[in-house]
Amino acid sequence: MKKFIMILIMASFATTFISLAQNDTEGHREILHVGLKIGLNYSNVWDSEGEDFVANSTFGLVFGGFVSIPIWEYVGFQPGLLFSQKGFEGSGKILGGDYRLTRTTNHIAIPLLATLRPIKEITIVAGPQYSYLVKQTDVFENALTTVEQEQEFENDNIRNNTLSFLIGLDVNLDQLVFGTRLGWDLHQNHGDGNSHTPRYRNSWVQFTVGYRFQ
Repeated sequence: MKKFIMILIMASFATTFISLAQNDTEGHREILHVGLKIGLNYSNVWDSEGEDFVANSTFGLVFGGFVSIPIWEYVGFQPGLLFSQKGFEGSGKILGGDYRLTRTTNHIAIPLLATLRPIKEITIVAGPQYSYLVKQTDVFENALTTVEQEQEFENDNIRNNTLSFLIGLDVNLDQLVFGTRLGWDLHQNHGDGNSHTPRYRNSWVQFTVGYRFQ
């Protein structure tokens, strides 16, 4: 009798699994996707205290992978792993002479985004992103000289990061995904349980094109 019940339960699970799989092939929004994407960041820094600070935006490279995990027909979760460049160009005067400073920072970024997919062609995303600074390059130029300085960072404490917030939109055309994100820094976590709000924070617009594997 017990064997019969076990066989009945296993058959029920198998039937349910096959039914879900068939529904997945019919409902594109309910399929788990893994994808790759590449694009550009258009970034700058802003002074959170609102004082006179002027910097120009710069372009940087962004690429990496993502996973689209369905939770419900219209709701899901999209974690990712990205290489992301940000920076700015600033200028001013020192001792009566003009100078220009160009800063480029390389980050490993982990976005953890909630998704809302009202129709299969559109995905609205929002959520936090944790970034780890791995390299910073400063180029200082004036009329007499050009100085370039590079710093590389080895961070073995995953709690030492920058917390940002992202909101954006994906346009899904078959396997192609055209995405845009708006992001800005919120907190700098020091890895020891403490954090602070940085005065100069990155903000950026991101444009990518991706491919989803089925």
